[in-house]
Amino acid sequence: MLRVDIRHRFGKFDVEAAFEAPPGITALFGRSGAGKTSLITLLAGLARPDHGRIALDGDVLFDSTAGTFVPPERRRLGYVFQDARLFPHMTVRGNLCYGMKRVPRAERHQAERLQTLDDVVDLLDIAPLLDRRPGALSGGEKQRVAIGRALLASPRLLLMDEPLANLDAPRKNEILPYIERLRDRLGLPIVYVSHAMDEVIRLADTMVLLSDGRAVAAGTVEDIMSRLDLRPLTGRYEAGAVIAAVVDGQLPEDNLTRLAFAGQTMLVPRLDLADGATLRMRVRARDVSISLDRPRDISILNVLEGTVSAIEAGDGKAPQVDVLLDVGVPLIARITRRSARDLGLAPGR
Repeated sequence: MLRVDIRHRFGKFDVEAAFEAPPGITALFGRSGAGKTSLITLLAGLARPDHGRIALDGDVLFDSTAGTFVPPERRRLGYVFQDARLFPHMTVRGNLCYGMKRVPRAERHQAERLQTLDDVVDLLDIAPLLDRRPGALSGGEKQRVAIGRALLASPRLLLMDEPLANLDAPRKNEILPYIERLRDRLGLPIVYVSHAMDEVIRLADTMVLLSDGRAVAAGTVEDIMSRLDLRPLTGRYEAGAVIAAVVDGQLPEDNLTRLAFAGQTMLVPRLDLADGATLRMRVRARDVSISLDRPRDISILNVLEGTVSAIEAGDGKAPQVDVLLDVGVPLIARITRRSARDLGLAPGR
């Protein structure tokens, strides 16, 4: 568990954050300039905070009151940058082994999450790449090697600073499953910087929302995305609910999959997953309509019963409002002001 409560000034820019990052992926999300990279620099020990405390698994890495500051080379961190930063004169094997050389032998033997070269090669499917040099690798392959090198440093914490930012869509889709493997298999706290909401929703367990250097909200992805008051920061266009669901059967004749959650079901395009598999489903607010009665003779397949929890009208200039619905889990509908007025929508309806 990583526990953070720090403040620091970079020139005229202040960073202030307090959050906890358990094993799994904690996403630092915000627009460009929100302070994501500045915060991860402080976590890595590349800059010393002005005030506060950072502790990892009970070990204090920084404490301004006690005067404690563990330098970055002693923090046992793995760091993956936007660009892979591989040594061009080394093979992939050489780059990976360089990560191992950075860890004292005693620490490698004592590491609870020891990763051997074979373990990492298997985890990231990079055996065919071992004898190549970085110049002969695709962008996605380079990032997989960079992740492997970070893991072979036997880290207690993995920091990933927008590792997919320089990749095109096909390369991103290539590497996302490997990051999911890290999350699911290693039991490491992973702090993942991103300004791409799709990445955060797919990968993260916990989300820290940054704005102007401040951590303004922290919690599960589902909780953060269901808060209407955070729309200006999560993105109005991105507004919608994130729902944890379970595969509840296949409809092969229709090429659909049935998902279950909170006593409700929803049909989605067929997923190649076994019954009982868990996943997250994202429902955009602009894709939800509201009816006071169960609709009939309609092509829409998914009809859920619920009640209005809140209505967010914003500054009154936009023609739409966002309606927070309780269908067993939070759901958001974006409809026109006129529709909300004509339907007489209000909390409890």
